Amino acid sequence: MKIHLVAIDLDGTLLNSAKQVTDVTAAILRDARKTHGLRVVLASARPPRSTLPFYRQLDLDTPMINYNGALVYDPPSQMVLLHRPLSLEVARALVASARRHDPAVLVSAEILDRWFTDRVDVAYQTETARHHDPDVVGPLDSWLDRPVTKLLLLGEPKGLKKIIAAFRAEFTHQISMVQTEGFLLQVMHATVSKEQALRVVAAEMGLDRREVMAIGDNANDVGMLQWAGIGVAMSNAAPDALRAADYVAQHNDADGAAKAIHEIIVQGLKVSKKRP
Repeated sequence: MKIHLVAIDLDGTLLNSAKQVTDVTAAILRDARKTHGLRVVLASARPPRSTLPFYRQLDLDTPMINYNGALVYDPPSQMVLLHRPLSLEVARALVASARRHDPAVLVSAEILDRWFTDRVDVAYQTETARHHDPDVVGPLDSWLDRPVTKLLLLGEPKGLKKIIAAFRAEFTHQISMVQTEGFLLQVMHATVSKEQALRVVAAEMGLDRREVMAIGDNANDVGMLQWAGIGVAMSNAAPDALRAADYVAQHNDADGAAKAIHEIIVQGLKVSKKRP
């Protein structure tokens, strides 16, 4: 079936090492949208505020998948199409457990598109934190009073290892965890994944999975690569993503994601699905 929708991860995939969408990539995506009616959905661990600059650069009009799928936000209508937060009870229990096992761990919460934290340390910064200041800095009790879209724990890898082991023992079936950087642990509701969010977006567009292509580079992309009709991993991808992919694109510093779109969608390269 013809591909009508492509879901693309940002960091390590659409963006090069300088965290930019190159002119070459932008031109290829623009051509595919114009000549083939391709819908492009950005699917990232980032919050909306950190995704919007690239969304606007590419002049998109689709929903975007944020926080690894905990939020699906539609910029044109400014509507939240999907939100699966951690309950307040679970979020508080997670923070208490994390601080028991590593008192120095930094705790942040993303709630919809706002960032709350009790302490900032420039030694541990996400890409979003490099460009956006917290909305609230204060004691945990002053802001941890509502469901949390994504909980972020930042600190020494040794401390995070203890926290991960504790969470696996204490919060089985209640959370999903992603550690894409040594100093950062992202915690979300158990049902959250890019795959599930992509299913929702595709259904809203009336598309079958065979009409969807997904492109990514990390463990949090594996589900959507396996679910989509065609799953594409970058040559710089993590081993799990490479194993899940039907096709391996060039490096993210060589416009690999856009070139894969051009080869598969514009030029009609045949790619066989590894799994049914």
